[in-house]
Amino acid sequence: MTSGSTTVPSPWFVRPPSGDHPARLFCFPYAGAGASAFSAWPAALDDVEVCPVQFPGRENRLGEPHYGSYEDLAEELAGALEPLLDRPFAFFGHCAGALPAYETAVRLAEKGLPRPARLFVSGQLAPHDSADDRMLTMTEPELRAELESVLRGRGFAPRPDMIDLGLTVLLRDLAAARRYHRREPAAAPCPVAVLHWRDDPDVSLDRLGEWRRYADPADLHVLDGGHHDFMHAPAPLREVLTSWR
Repeated sequence: MTSGSTTVPSPWFVRPPSGDHPARLFCFPYAGAGASAFSAWPAALDDVEVCPVQFPGRENRLGEPHYGSYEDLAEELAGALEPLLDRPFAFFGHCAGALPAYETAVRLAEKGLPRPARLFVSGQLAPHDSADDRMLTMTEPELRAELESVLRGRGFAPRPDMIDLGLTVLLRDLAAARRYHRREPAAAPCPVAVLHWRDDPDVSLDRLGEWRRYADPADLHVLDGGHHDFMHAPAPLREVLTSWR
């Protein structure tokens, strides 16, 4: 069905995905962030509905327990997604959000459910290299400064209470990232498209090539901009994200 509406009273989405588009793109936020990371994105990219995923333990789900691990997150999310897999779909995960996106794709395949037509991973090392993420070794003062910089980049004045709350969420997310280990690559159940941001100093194009060990094909795309420029949904990114249709 490609018309009408789909009412999904699910905490996993800040707005219920509709039935007005023939395809969906589920978007996974980075560590410390929530679905609002995609607030500047349009509701659809051509005929693909944009569906930001809201993890528990942040924003409108702040009162809920943290998800704990990427594996637990993927297991719960796979169940929540099942009613929405009635049309072609893809996953987009930025930075650490690419890891639960990958794990969720694996869970869907294990459950015999439809799998993504494409997994888009943006600015994130492959799972077996994820322990090398620089944020995992940063001190709390360094993380606080990082949060302030990101908020300013999004046009917010970083109030101390906002930073304190954001730091609490980020520390829990980073604890989950530290617990995540895939020592050997395990095949993704779908093609993978890897996005490198040209001005991202922390993730090199060479290292992103390790995603080729997870999928054949795994296409590499180089986009102009820095690590957080995905939040503005620039035109070249939109083109890549609709290329699977």
